[in-house]
Amino acid sequence: MRRLILSLLALLASPTLASPALADPVRVDGGLIDGKELGGGVEGWFGVPFAKPPLRELRWRAPQPADGWQGVYHADRFAPMCLQALRSRMMNHYFGNEAISEDCLYLNVWAPKDAAGKKLPVVVWIYGGGFSVGSASMANYGGANLAKDGVVYVALAYRVGPLGFLAHPELTSEGNGHSGNYGLMDQVAGLEWVQRNIAAFGGDPGNVTIMGQSAGSASVAMLQMNPRARGLFHKAVGMSVSPFGDLVGPVPLATGEAQGLALQKALGASGIEAMRDLPGDRVLAVAATVPRSPIVIDGANITGAAEQVFAAHQQNDVPVMVGFTRDERFASVGPASTVTEYQAAVRKAFPQTGDQVLKAYPVKDDAGVQRALVDIMRDMSVGSQMYGWASANVKYGTQPAYGYFFTRRQPYAPGITFVDHDPATVGAYHTGEVPYFLRNLDSLNLFRQTRDWTPLDYQLRDTMSGLILSFARTGVPRADWPRFDPKQPRVLMLGEAVKVIDWPNAKALPLLRGGQSAPPAGERNTRPRD
Repeated sequence: MRRLILSLLALLASPTLASPALADPVRVDGGLIDGKELGGGVEGWFGVPFAKPPLRELRWRAPQPADGWQGVYHADRFAPMCLQALRSRMMNHYFGNEAISEDCLYLNVWAPKDAAGKKLPVVVWIYGGGFSVGSASMANYGGANLAKDGVVYVALAYRVGPLGFLAHPELTSEGNGHSGNYGLMDQVAGLEWVQRNIAAFGGDPGNVTIMGQSAGSASVAMLQMNPRARGLFHKAVGMSVSPFGDLVGPVPLATGEAQGLALQKALGASGIEAMRDLPGDRVLAVAATVPRSPIVIDGANITGAAEQVFAAHQQNDVPVMVGFTRDERFASVGPASTVTEYQAAVRKAFPQTGDQVLKAYPVKDDAGVQRALVDIMRDMSVGSQMYGWASANVKYGTQPAYGYFFTRRQPYAPGITFVDHDPATVGAYHTGEVPYFLRNLDSLNLFRQTRDWTPLDYQLRDTMSGLILSFARTGVPRADWPRFDPKQPRVLMLGEAVKVIDWPNAKALPLLRGGQSAPPAGERNTRPRD
């Protein structure tokens, strides 16, 4: 009895269940749904199905239309996130435990109260996580704070890991010559749902901005490349990572198929049907031991390398806003602590251009070595990737690109520690700009005080979220933010100061192509989990 009483008290204390349901259901694909009032003039609909559960025979198949229902569907709580490894409570980006399931193709909608009948801009968030983890329900991705200012915000889920990204010869036969990229197909299905249904929430299906960070940013770029996504969105925002450059990009289908066969062998399965019979957690565990490239050139969703698709003018020609942070990096030129070690490491990593790289990234004394190393590793990875995206958008299309450079080191609470993140050295880290753009700074203090936010942070949050709102409404994020021009590439620096500066080391980027990158050293400090 005591356990029952405690359970009932916990349910009554839950903000998810305590918020009142909306009086008027909304009609979407499948039937009527009701949501909930969230306070602050915002309403929400959570766990809305946009495709059938990809279970049993639908594992490793394109998403299918969701089944309909009788009565009113109660969209009042988040659905499970797609099957993946769980987070430790001591990770930097820990926002509470979520349920996990293969039954995960749902989305969440936040809208201003009484938005019905209006034509508000729509922002669709696509999460990151290396195509291996991620959730549409994480607190740092919540849409209530942007919805307050007059947008309809959608966060959609897509399959991750081996259940979302597996190519295999048998799957290619089933798919009429195509396999892999099921998670990308989920994103398209979610955007198709938005086109059909978002007007019921007060959104304008003719003004949709897609937005993502890390693997979500790569997804945004690949939606630009995807012929099946044509007309489903009208603006794009990408934060740190794109398929342009040397380090990230789709691999040939044959390579993906070979990796799929390697997974089959590691699982001890006789073929794809036997693999469908296996529990998803076993597939996930064994796949962690088998090298795999998530994105393949499947010929249907991804038809070629990014540069090739844009050069052929086959991209979705939309305005883009792209950028990266000062201290993130996905490459390594090797360890160095002295000027002599730095020079040797650079010459080894860039055998053809090493001396030129040293001139472009000069170091006067040992104290400057780490800064120069980080700048090189950043520029040969995310810096080049985002520069390539902005360049291609302008060179091969008719729409503008805008670049940003985030430099704010978050103000950590004294003595705070994480298992995946060193506040003393991480700087303006990968994903660090997201809570500013989405107005979700408080999400990082959800369970313990990890940051002591200052008035500067709140001002920067308001500035950065204002850029997203302006871009979603008009396609222009800020009047004094110059369009990307390859003759004079500039970015809007977002940090202690907000001002236009030259694109960091733009002239040096060609020198970094083809560098011999080692795996990043000190993963704990270089890439916090998204």
